[in-house]
Amino acid sequence: MLSRSGKVNRLIYESNNHPDLNKIALEDLPGGPEAFELAAKFCYGIAVDLTAGNISGLRCAAEYLEMTEDLDEGNLIFKTEAFLSYVVLSSWRDSILVLKSCEKLSPWAENLQIVRRCSESIAWKACANPKGIKWAYTGKPSKVSSPKWNDLKDSSPSRSQPVPPDWWFEDVSILRTDHFVRVITAIKVKGMRFELIGASIMHYAAKWLPGLIKDGQGQGPADDMSISTNSNSSGGTGSSSWKGGLHMIVAGTKDDTPSIQAKDQRMIIESLISIIPPQKDSVSCSFLLRLLRMANMLKVAPALVTELEKRVGMQFEQATLADLLIPSYNKSETMYDVDLVQRLLEHFLVQEQTESSSPSRPPFSDKHMYEGTQRSNNPNAKMRVARLVDSYLTEVSRDRNLSLTKFQVLAEALPESARTCDDGLYRAIDSYLKAHPTLSEHERKRLCRVMDCQKLSIDACMHAAQNERLPLRIVVQVLFSEQVKISNALANSTLKDPAETQYQPLIPNHKTLLEATPLSFQEGWAAAKKDINTLKFELESVKAKYLELQNDMENLQRQFEKMSKQKQTSAWTSGWKKLSKLTKMTAVENHDIGPQISTAAEQTRKTPRRWRNSIS
Repeated sequence: MLSRSGKVNRLIYESNNHPDLNKIALEDLPGGPEAFELAAKFCYGIAVDLTAGNISGLRCAAEYLEMTEDLDEGNLIFKTEAFLSYVVLSSWRDSILVLKSCEKLSPWAENLQIVRRCSESIAWKACANPKGIKWAYTGKPSKVSSPKWNDLKDSSPSRSQPVPPDWWFEDVSILRTDHFVRVITAIKVKGMRFELIGASIMHYAAKWLPGLIKDGQGQGPADDMSISTNSNSSGGTGSSSWKGGLHMIVAGTKDDTPSIQAKDQRMIIESLISIIPPQKDSVSCSFLLRLLRMANMLKVAPALVTELEKRVGMQFEQATLADLLIPSYNKSETMYDVDLVQRLLEHFLVQEQTESSSPSRPPFSDKHMYEGTQRSNNPNAKMRVARLVDSYLTEVSRDRNLSLTKFQVLAEALPESARTCDDGLYRAIDSYLKAHPTLSEHERKRLCRVMDCQKLSIDACMHAAQNERLPLRIVVQVLFSEQVKISNALANSTLKDPAETQYQPLIPNHKTLLEATPLSFQEGWAAAKKDINTLKFELESVKAKYLELQNDMENLQRQFEKMSKQKQTSAWTSGWKKLSKLTKMTAVENHDIGPQISTAAEQTRKTPRRWRNSIS
């Protein structure tokens, strides 16, 4: 030991000044007693079997004991370094095992570049062409027989089974978080596709964050891999029979306190957020939202939470209502975190505006990023987000602590062009009015102002017409818009052929209306639909009666005009008839009585004058 170890030689020399000292303590020896025993055997010339399980600890112990070439040629540092470079780094399995064993050797393994070299070796092998892989992989389920390590030396790739692109996920996912980050960083530098990198991160999160992914959802390409395979591999990291199926739970043992569990999970989440590829669709939006839920619950650093919110905003149109219902962990009055959804919506609108104003042809360096974003740059993205926001408002509106201002701000965040139909928004408003019956008339008008009555379907108009919770002014607007729609439909039906009179947009709107409607509201809507149909029939009958009454009123008016004309002309005609009779009588008297012509003529002249004066 003295001839091969500089540290032991120095300690023995210094102990000569203390004659009572009979023991030397090496408490900080990396690798522990096992590594020291192997180093002592090497010094005494006993054969030492170097393996992937003991090489990292022995290499660190040799560095600690200063077993350099200056003391003896072919010393332990030289032997272990040669084994690492020529044996370990050329093997996929040994690289994984050595990197796993370095978890207990910090900071010695870092300073000796063992972690860096193993990470780069793993990254190079993971990025190689799967068709040319001649080393075995352990990430397949136990039902499929994978070739053994030693059997692959002479086998050709064409004879073996086809290698899936995600063959390395399971092996890499057993590493500690900091080592996993090193491997993924090295894989990024090698130029692997961002979809595979994102899928490996999702697979790693599913294994290390219990409860993040439920019922096997959201694992992406790693769906066909077994996650809970801890019963098949109970050996330690140094066991030569390790097959990569370890089920690691970062929570630790049952004796660990919840604070330690939360601290470890927070560290994992922060590490995963920092290595998610910046390209769009590298991971699913559902995974990002679940990660965001845990980040808020575990109080992750605000800068990383903001970065994660921006990532969700990039692909917000892919979100689902179940993922958006994130509880409020910040001692807020509301049950769900409405402010978080408001921020996600703002990030989405900023991203949409940036993409619309960006040049159509991206630079060559951003080709891969552009390919990821081009798929989701759909003009219907805002419509999908509008339906999602309406469904979210319907759910959160039942919370009595939700203020009217938050509801209104979230409803008005999207532009008017995003909603072609306001039925979902009307459902949310009606649900809010049910949960908040004490709203004043002014507040109800303010709430209904976010809705456009002209964008309501006929069914929604009929429901709103009999809704007692709506202000009277809104009901009048709904009825007016319905009358306009009916008149436009009648005008279009007269201009078009009968075969073209079907209103086509009602079918997709009805489907999307049902998709965006919660189950609890659909039951009430189905019950109210019968009343709507009866109201339609009653409305048509009222219109018919109104037309009949209008015709009767016109007929009565004509008869009244005729009668008034007869009353005005009957006095004149009777007066003229009497005058004609008198003239006839005077003519006869003049013919029979000659001398009395003058007197009779005077009397006849005076009589009609008096009658005319009376008439006037």
